[in-house]
Amino acid sequence: MTSTSTLHLRDAPPRTVWALEQAGFHPLLARLYAGRGVRDPCELDDAFAHLHAPAELRQADAAARLLADAIDAGRRIGIVADYDCDGATACAVALRGLALLGAPRDRLGYVVPDRAVHGYGLTPAIVDLARARGAELLVTVDNGIASLDGVAHARALGLSVLVTDHHLPAADAGGTIVLPDADVIVNPNQPGCSFASKNLAGVGVMFYVLLALRSELRARGRFDAQNQPRLDALLDLVALGTVADVVKLDANNRRLVAQGLKRIRQGRMQPGIAALLAIAGRDARRAGGFDLGFALGPRINAAGRLADMTLGIECLVTDDAARAGELAMTLDTINRERRTIETGMREQAESLLAGMLAEASDACSEKATPPAVVLYDAAFHEGVVGIVAARLKDRLHRPTFVFARGQDGLLKGSGRSIPGFHLRDALDLVAKRRPGVLLRFGGHAMAAGCTLAPEGLDAFAATLRDVAGELLDASTLARTLWTDGSLALQYYNAETVRTLDAQVWGQAFDAPLFSDEVEVVSQRLVGEQHLKLALRCGGTLRDAIWFGRTELLPERVTLAYRLSVDAWQGRERVQMVIEAAAP
Repeated sequence: MTSTSTLHLRDAPPRTVWALEQAGFHPLLARLYAGRGVRDPCELDDAFAHLHAPAELRQADAAARLLADAIDAGRRIGIVADYDCDGATACAVALRGLALLGAPRDRLGYVVPDRAVHGYGLTPAIVDLARARGAELLVTVDNGIASLDGVAHARALGLSVLVTDHHLPAADAGGTIVLPDADVIVNPNQPGCSFASKNLAGVGVMFYVLLALRSELRARGRFDAQNQPRLDALLDLVALGTVADVVKLDANNRRLVAQGLKRIRQGRMQPGIAALLAIAGRDARRAGGFDLGFALGPRINAAGRLADMTLGIECLVTDDAARAGELAMTLDTINRERRTIETGMREQAESLLAGMLAEASDACSEKATPPAVVLYDAAFHEGVVGIVAARLKDRLHRPTFVFARGQDGLLKGSGRSIPGFHLRDALDLVAKRRPGVLLRFGGHAMAAGCTLAPEGLDAFAATLRDVAGELLDASTLARTLWTDGSLALQYYNAETVRTLDAQVWGQAFDAPLFSDEVEVVSQRLVGEQHLKLALRCGGTLRDAIWFGRTELLPERVTLAYRLSVDAWQGRERVQMVIEAAAP
């Protein structure tokens, strides 16, 4: 049932490689950057001054005036957060940033929905909760663009609403985009916004609003350029949320992440970030995008999946190192529980998938994975469906939705997609073809969520498969891995690994993946699920491991791999971590 892979070599134009080398880049990095579309050394300049200007973001100036007026009037500002890492970091950036810019801490508060109780976004129930806590101005972070009812309810109660979001807006039955009736909306993906980077995460949008607010307060004479608050102190949080939300790392996002990582490596970070790195066993001095995305992000996300995202937010906003350590330990415990639940769900999902494929094989006398996969089990946990969908999508290379039953009896689904299939647009097509089946939906090209009644599951699954069958062809259904080609022997060392790890890699700016033809000298299973290998490549013997692989390899094979360093008893050993094979 595992999808096969085709290896393709990235195109690194020689003239571009030469130009990058002449600009002072390491020859290997020059080749890697050229292969990822970098054509000008300026694209790799991560200086804070090269960020796109806040004035380019539609209504950022209006948001700044709204916030400045609220601070001047002493109004209570309530941040309406989301229950993932992007939402948690955006909330922390808002609270810390507003306090830096003069908002009294006792006039700042936040609410975050309970995934199982409140659903997603600024719902009327969340509005009521924020109002009960004294909020007069609501500021959504990483949500709100589709919260038509919630915003209307807030305005009816006399509350002001500032929406900061990065998700796509909702559309009516005729396909016309409908925006909530907020006082101000800041979203690079709203109509009429010409901001050059449409890929800002929710935390990035909030950071830009704070930059605009600082400019507004400077114009009002609160401070000048020499003594204004340093908002770059928030960039460790911006980097974490940006990487964890898996948004495209265009040049602007890479600058945000690079600046945040620099601060972390220099030890200039929030106590919560330091505590999370420590509990994960990561060295802050060598922190990279992998640490943010696979060590810190999951621990923050676990709170929203299984418990209360307040734990994650409190870890990021406390200035007490001891308190941050306690919260990081709690988040680590929750994440361990999440992994246990995920393992059970994945096993059950595999069983359901095997049965589904068997039925399909009987029906058409040909065993084939459908163009889209939809799975549901009564025992599935609502907070973990997205992770399981991502794991199955990675293995099958098919758009995948996994559903669980919510406390209200409705089915809550989370989906993940593959290149060439815009998942949110696909849901829109499903809604048009089967009116009434989808009660709510939203999301991005690669990730989306939806809610439906239990009796609508079969109709949803069948319609999504039809849509996928129409929009996906053989080329998009075949997994393609882009590699950087052979790695010269001179670069097969720990120093190269450190050089690569120090760069900013991520979504749409993939970490290096090399490919070489090798001779398999020996291979054995370790832990009953990983393949340990000794390989001969370029006349040298190398260690390698393929996680999750149990099938043995032929004697000669081309492997796609990344590099890692194992440290044991003070000695460093480079090994190849295998991702794919081709005959």
